[in-house]
Amino acid sequence: MQVTSTYRFARISAFKAREVTREIQGRSASDALDLLAFSPKKAAVLVKKTLKSAIANAENNAELKVDTLLVKEAVIGEGPTFKRFRARARGSASSLRKRTSHIRIVLSDDLVPAAEKPRKKRPSSKTARSETRQPKKQPKTVTAVNTGEEVKQISAAPNAPDPLKPAEPAAEAKSGEEKE
Repeated sequence: MQVTSTYRFARISAFKAREVTREIQGRSASDALDLLAFSPKKAAVLVKKTLKSAIANAENNAELKVDTLLVKEAVIGEGPTFKRFRARARGSASSLRKRTSHIRIVLSDDLVPAAEKPRKKRPSSKTARSETRQPKKQPKTVTAVNTGEEVKQISAAPNAPDPLKPAEPAAEAKSGEEKE
């Protein structure tokens, strides 16, 4: 069975209020009340008031148990816009639009609330792009100067000698002096 409650002409923009109602859809009524109690938004107070009214309707009018109730729908519709004017420089005026909304909450006892599954975190778009665009690095082929052989340079240690540079003759001269 379904029970509804409506708060008409709420003095908040529908765009701002929809943020809160997205969070409570599909939750049990008690979980939704807990979530709204700790939300810092103005819309949370208005939606909580409507949700409490819907719960009271379910208990008193339809004789349903609160433990079995789910938030089947939480819909925010746009209400009329109040048009006002603010005085501006040189006698001109600018318009202000004070928006209203209609909050409708539908509770149902047909479904049993499913346990929430933790959401999988998607990799951020920057890391995903960088992984897909960069080709795998192939080891460089370098020709050694002294021997003329091709050598694969993988990743050299920080203090390793560069294979492109010729060997220092000073070390050979010292060893030659010692032999004599």
